[in-house]
Amino acid sequence: MRHLKSLRYFDQVARSGSIRKAAEVLNITPSALNRRVMDIEEELGAQLFERQPRGMRLTAAGEVFARFCRKQFADAELVLSQIEDLKGLRRGTVRIAASQALAHGFLPQAIHAFQQIYPLISFEVTISDHERAMQALASLEVDAVLVFRPPFLPNFQPLLTIRQRLVALMAQTHPLAVKAVLRLSECRQYPLALPERSIGGRQLLDDVTARAGFSLNPAIQSNSFEFLRGCLVRGEAISFQIEVGALPDHLAGSGVVRRPIDSRDLPEANLVLGQLRERNLPVAASMFCEHLKAALRALAPADHPASEV
Repeated sequence: MRHLKSLRYFDQVARSGSIRKAAEVLNITPSALNRRVMDIEEELGAQLFERQPRGMRLTAAGEVFARFCRKQFADAELVLSQIEDLKGLRRGTVRIAASQALAHGFLPQAIHAFQQIYPLISFEVTISDHERAMQALASLEVDAVLVFRPPFLPNFQPLLTIRQRLVALMAQTHPLAVKAVLRLSECRQYPLALPERSIGGRQLLDDVTARAGFSLNPAIQSNSFEFLRGCLVRGEAISFQIEVGALPDHLAGSGVVRRPIDSRDLPEANLVLGQLRERNLPVAASMFCEHLKAALRALAPADHPASEV
C-alpha cells in the first residue's frame, strides 16, 4: 500500500497547516515534503493548498481530496484488520471519541477488561464535547463515539442507547448530602461548579432552567471534570454529571458523593454509542463496540433497558 504514503504526507500537511510542522512529524525535509505535495497537485491538475505567509490552507479541491484520503486510510485499516483477524492474532487499533463523563471510570474500566481478553489491541481515545466527537466521527478520525446527547449527523448510526439522568455531586460532608433526593432549587443555594457550555450535561441544565425562567450562575466553570470534582471536596460547591460518570464504586474513597435530582426538575437524555451508517468497522473496533454494548446494558435499570438499533 505504498500509494498511501503520499496520501499521508498530504493529510499531515492538511492537519498541521504548515509544511514545516508536517515535515517535523513525518521526519523528512520541508523541501522534500513540498515536492510531494506539488507532485500530487500536478497529477490531479488542481491546487490543493493556498500558500499563505502563516502556513497552508486547503482549497475547495483540497477539502475534497482530504476526505478521499481519510476514506482510503479507513478502508486500508479495515483490510489489514481483517487479514490480521484471519491470522488469529487479533491485532488492531480502536479509535473512539467519548464524552468527558466516561473518561474517569467507565471507559478505562471497559478498555482494561477488553484488553485482558485481547492484549494485542491498542486504543486511541479522544475525550471531547459531543460536537467535536461527532465531527471526529464524520471526518473518519475515529471509528465510533460514545456521547451524551449527540447532535444531529445525517449518516450517524446509533448502535445502543441508554437513558441517563444528571446527578448532583458534592463533598460527603455537604449539608445536602444527608438528603436522598434533591431539588434543583436546593442546589442553587450553594456555589455551583459547572462544566463549560459545550458539554451536553451543561446544555441540558441550561435548557431546563431557561424554560423555568431562571439561570444558573456558576462560581466555577471549567472544561475539566476532574478539576470540577477536585473543587467539591474543599468547600460547599455542587457540580452535576450523568450517572455513568459518577458510579458509586468510582466515587469510593474520593470524598465525593452523588445524589439524584428530582425527576420533576431534570429529564433524562440519551447516552449513545454509534458509528457512521454503512461503514464497515475494522474488526477490533467492531469487537470493542460489542463489548461496550454489553457493559452499557448492565448499567441500564430493568424497567428502562438499553435500546438497540
